[in-house]
Amino acid sequence: MKRRRQRRREVVMDSRGSVLVVDDERTTRATLADILRLEGYTVVPVADGLAALEQLSQQEYDVMLLDLRMPGMGGLEVLARVRQAGWDVEVVLLTAHSSVESAIGALRHGAADYLIKPAHPDEIRAAVSKALERRRQRLKQRHLLEELMRTMHGEEAGRVKSGEHQPADRISLAADAWVDFKRRQLHVGGEEVPLSPTEARLLKILLAREGEVIPHQELVRLVQGYEVEAAEASEMLRPLVSRLRSKLGHIPGGRGWLVNVRGVGYLLERSQ
Repeated sequence: MKRRRQRRREVVMDSRGSVLVVDDERTTRATLADILRLEGYTVVPVADGLAALEQLSQQEYDVMLLDLRMPGMGGLEVLARVRQAGWDVEVVLLTAHSSVESAIGALRHGAADYLIKPAHPDEIRAAVSKALERRRQRLKQRHLLEELMRTMHGEEAGRVKSGEHQPADRISLAADAWVDFKRRQLHVGGEEVPLSPTEARLLKILLAREGEVIPHQELVRLVQGYEVEAAEASEMLRPLVSRLRSKLGHIPGGRGWLVNVRGVGYLLERSQ
């Protein structure tokens, strides 16, 4: 699985969007696939959590309809692994009445919505459409952020070596230190420090808006792609910021670049 994550994932191209349907019940799986195909979506149905992770490691999907209760790997574990891997897919959970509380809890960990089985076709169509629009808006926002970062750092990156072009994915951080966002690595002297997908996204956002205090909720939305309450956002960011701060510590003075504005958010401020 690890090797596949490192390979370039194929993007499923379709005008309406792509949906991965994950349910161990054959009839339910087929019905969901038929409903969505009639709406013009590209649909791939799989029968368990491991098959879902295999698909996500190879292709990029817009939305995943995910059964909460399945033999072996359940929906909550699949969701956790998806977020850990940094795969950008909107998740709509399918749940029975008895597990609604678990589904609501999953919303706090990045699920876009949940449906109670058996869901009406109109509910299925509406949930997928809403999740797809949410993803499109997030991708649009991310694209604008990347454009802003290129604008802000393009001139500096171009001066790293006089007369040589510096790729937009490589940003100079300090003397003999730079970050490669494409490979998700910090380079300090001859040392390479790996970044997780969420660490890389957080650093990219903070660099793009260097010197600006970004609220906790906004950071979670930009990094993780979903909304949470302010208090919860602060708790979610704390371990992520701690890990990133530790890695920036490989750069002289880098540990102090991430500044916590108590009760508000974080900013990145490099020492001059």
